[in-house]
Amino acid sequence: MNDRPKEDKDLPLREDIRFLGRILGDTIREQDGERAFELVERIRQLGVRYRRDQDADSLRELEELLRGLSMDKVTPVVRAFSYFSHLSNTAEDQHHNRRRRTYLLAGAPPQPGSVTLAIRRLIDAGIAAERLQAFFREALVQPVLTAHPTEVQRKSILDRHVSIARLMRRRDREQRTPLEQRELDEEFRRQVLLLWQTSELRSVRLTVIDEIENGLSYYRYTFLEQIPSLYAEIEDRFADHGVRLDPGPFLAMGSWIGGDRDGNPYVTPDVLSAAAHRQSAVALHHYLDEVNALGSELSLSEKLVEVTPELRALAENSPDVSPSRAEEPYRRSLTGIYARLAATAQKLLGDRVLVPAVGAAAPYAGCDEFRGELSVLHESLVRYGSETVARGRLRRLLRATQVFGFHLAAIDLRQHSEVHERVVSELFRRTGGPRYEDLSEAERQALLTRELGTARPLVSPHVDYGAETRKELDTFAAAAAIQQRFGRNAIRNYVISMSAGPSDVLEVALLLREFGLLVPGDEPRLAVNIIPLFETIGDLRSSAQIMEQLFSHPLYRKLIASRGDIQEIMLGYSDSNKDGGFLTSNWELYKAELDLVEVCRRHGVNLRLFHGRGGTVGRGGGPAYMAVLAQPPGSVNGQIRLTEQGEVIGSKYSDPEIGRRNLETLVAATMEATLLGPSEPDASLRRDHDILEIMSQAAFHAYRGLVYETPGFIRYFRESTPINEIAELKIGSRPVARKLSDRIEDLRAIPWVFSWAQNRQSIPGWYGFGTAVQSLVDARGAAGMADLQRMFREWPFFRTIVEKLDMVLAKMDMGIAAEYAALVSDRELGERIFGMIRTEWELTQRHLFAITGHTELLAGNPLLARSLRNRSPYIDPLNHLQVELLRRKRSGDSSPEVQRAIHLTINGVAAGLRNTG
Repeated sequence: MNDRPKEDKDLPLREDIRFLGRILGDTIREQDGERAFELVERIRQLGVRYRRDQDADSLRELEELLRGLSMDKVTPVVRAFSYFSHLSNTAEDQHHNRRRRTYLLAGAPPQPGSVTLAIRRLIDAGIAAERLQAFFREALVQPVLTAHPTEVQRKSILDRHVSIARLMRRRDREQRTPLEQRELDEEFRRQVLLLWQTSELRSVRLTVIDEIENGLSYYRYTFLEQIPSLYAEIEDRFADHGVRLDPGPFLAMGSWIGGDRDGNPYVTPDVLSAAAHRQSAVALHHYLDEVNALGSELSLSEKLVEVTPELRALAENSPDVSPSRAEEPYRRSLTGIYARLAATAQKLLGDRVLVPAVGAAAPYAGCDEFRGELSVLHESLVRYGSETVARGRLRRLLRATQVFGFHLAAIDLRQHSEVHERVVSELFRRTGGPRYEDLSEAERQALLTRELGTARPLVSPHVDYGAETRKELDTFAAAAAIQQRFGRNAIRNYVISMSAGPSDVLEVALLLREFGLLVPGDEPRLAVNIIPLFETIGDLRSSAQIMEQLFSHPLYRKLIASRGDIQEIMLGYSDSNKDGGFLTSNWELYKAELDLVEVCRRHGVNLRLFHGRGGTVGRGGGPAYMAVLAQPPGSVNGQIRLTEQGEVIGSKYSDPEIGRRNLETLVAATMEATLLGPSEPDASLRRDHDILEIMSQAAFHAYRGLVYETPGFIRYFRESTPINEIAELKIGSRPVARKLSDRIEDLRAIPWVFSWAQNRQSIPGWYGFGTAVQSLVDARGAAGMADLQRMFREWPFFRTIVEKLDMVLAKMDMGIAAEYAALVSDRELGERIFGMIRTEWELTQRHLFAITGHTELLAGNPLLARSLRNRSPYIDPLNHLQVELLRRKRSGDSSPEVQRAIHLTINGVAAGLRNTG
């Protein structure tokens, strides 16, 4: 019998949190005084006691203490609890890394979501090497960074977190002398002090250029190093099983930052060009650094190793004539490569780049030529006994050039369909054509088809167009120039928001033709993918019909053929949720995918789905691994793109180890879903589809009944959430609403979800589910519940829905939510609507437990449960303070101090929940 005590795996985490908390406490004491520290500590103790013991007296004392705080005491308290949440997040992330390393060091079996396990499953399933190579040849896995305004952290704050995370890694993994330990401890204190002395709030609103720079920082943190490293691991793990293959550039990055014009007037043609130039600069500087480092490494002497004739020729053509390197052909070759790369940077970026000259050289015509010269070094090393050397930095650099090119990431262009309609209308009007805006859909398609069949230009340099039209035309011109300068992959996608018919797609085709991005003729050629985005419930339901019409259009079908018979379609999780609620949105997305798979199959078109997911469950968020595996059969097929937004980018990719793991799970899921998952819908699921249809209708009516049909709901939303204060936060360049109105339809989905997360009601992530289950149980009794329990066990899609619901409910707090509801000035209205929400919440939670068989939330996700237990005592005081500050503001105190403190609480709650929008 083993009497050893069970290992407390979370003990190092608790020690890390205490360590960082102690440093933060010392910093508060030193900077703000003993009284400030004692106040923070008293609030902390009350929060911990209430959460641990559910002690009503502690809660009452906490609320009274917070209500009585003067403004000079509020700000240090808010900052203290906000920063503790930030530091706890950092400790938690490092603990995940620690546990994973411990797991690997113990030689434990590979975990789900790892490429090691995914590859083992492929091999065990007998997938032939030819099929594996074909998969990688055709596959595309692409996270797309967006600049949607949900990241409340300033980059200065994020930089401090990155520095503290690095120190945590050192503390965990190094052996140190006493002197080194003192130096490390002082560095911790220095970084926490810098954090405390840095403002959490931006003094001015971000510009798009700021957003571009913020996005580029993640390439330096993670992508430039970790993506090539992940490719190497994939190659090596297949080689372990005797399979030699080249994964090809199937994993790459995309970006909307600088190209997404939908609702953002600050994304201009000049900004688009600046984005492309800044991206290229980051890629080129990375290559220059790596080539320089290779020059230091590859000191091989020709007297000791043989070289290929190609390498010798490369060395002889180098401007390096130093006698000390006469016997070092690799170094001389790299000097020449560096010189050509520097000349390329000067050619592409002009005055934007400062690179030391090492000799005159011709710039590369393209990245393929640069990669070709690197390949000469690689082939020579491999041929003459230095393969181990070739497998290091040179292999990673070669892969980087294949993935990032000279453009770094593909910039997607996006604009609203209504803007294209207005631009096309003006073009026809200025040429004496018909009033396009008055035509029917069929008449529009006929007119656009005629125009696309000719090479006659509509745009004239002699016409003075309106401001909107001029801006759009200049954007298309800038896109064409970027492709010409940085390569076709620099801009390869055009997304059309709110696509509602074939004419929306043909309008963009026409505008592309005006700038050489579509070449007409018997065999027309398209230089970018035209991607309709279906967002609302109605648009999702009509998406397959729209694509059927487009694929039946002879000209459009030829355009798709010119793009390799691939049609990309984007699905919007955010607006469909705001339109129809959590369950209906998920179900309509699933059905739309099934229908689109079938339409594409009939027309011989390969479907690539682009998932417009946000960070929160209400916007499609959740673990990517299970989300991909839960997709309908045939909808992945080696092709998937998905957005990464707001605070999710920082939480996923600011730490290189966590970033690597997130990329790895996305790749593993795509391989498994494509090569191991079913390719055809399971006929036995028809019954389950019928069940979800019944539930979705009930959930839809419940959600719409609350949000769009309950009198006074807009007032309840405006007064029970900090939406107005969120709108004032300087967290993004884009306005929070599409139009100046009080309609929920015009509010962007991100601030909508952000607001409900702050008041802990989180309506977008759950409301209507309880009614949906109840409707099924009312109709089918115990058999209905038994079906749902079976579906939870057997159907990944439904299981994912339920698990996301579980996560949302765990982050809610109806006690705190009631305080926000009490902010509604019409007390009867607030109580009535909050009563509806509470009743639905009780029903939802009861049915959730019945389906899962659990008796508490997150019983199946102990890691998240532990995380919330650790963080809740520090989030709760921020919520209580936010309510009190909102009450003061709405009672007439709109002083800058109150405004700032409210904004700080928003920042802190978002950090604690690790959710905004």
